[in-house]
Amino acid sequence: MPLSDRDYMKNPPPPRRRSWRPGGFGDFALNAALVLVAINVVFYLASLVNEDIVTRLGLAPYLFTERPWTLLTAMFVHSGFWHLFGNMIILYFFGSFLVRLIGNNWFLLVYFVGGLVGNALYLWWGEYFSLSLGASGAVYAVTAALVVMVPNMRIALWGVVPMPLWVFVVVFLILFSLPSYFGTTIAWQAHLGGLAVGLIAGFFLRRRIRYDFYR
Repeated sequence: MPLSDRDYMKNPPPPRRRSWRPGGFGDFALNAALVLVAINVVFYLASLVNEDIVTRLGLAPYLFTERPWTLLTAMFVHSGFWHLFGNMIILYFFGSFLVRLIGNNWFLLVYFVGGLVGNALYLWWGEYFSLSLGASGAVYAVTAALVVMVPNMRIALWGVVPMPLWVFVVVFLILFSLPSYFGTTIAWQAHLGGLAVGLIAGFFLRRRIRYDFYR
């Protein structure tokens, strides 16, 4: 046998190109969106037993120097059942889809940075003697990132009204975040902060992965 035909004399095959791959549901791993939903529900149930949890963990600008941790913990307490339900239903459906696209680690980064930036904006622009509660800033970040990545994804509002995701974001998220719409009863500052983070993250992450919905 000629030396050139022997395996150890042959040129090795070219290395396979490695691409950045999003995490999927096929892996045996927890869905970070579902875990966050569960944590929020646990905090809500705990607040029903002890109402002090809401005031101690909520973000109050006039108490921030004494309770700096509330910049984070305010994301896990809500003012009531419907406040919790609205945030969690969006987090579960849109968050689970985003996890499938980008994986748990990137998803958690978008979620928490969006929530923290939103709360920081509330500290800056919000009423001094007030209390900000909820995961809205983080949920807005998740939704905004998803709409940049898959703007034409079809959703059914309330399970009935079909529309592309971008219409939902423009009508129900951006317009509902304007201060002139809500006055001072809603933490629109947190909404806009999370929205900005999500849009930036979506453009960044979209360049790193390829997905059929982009076309």
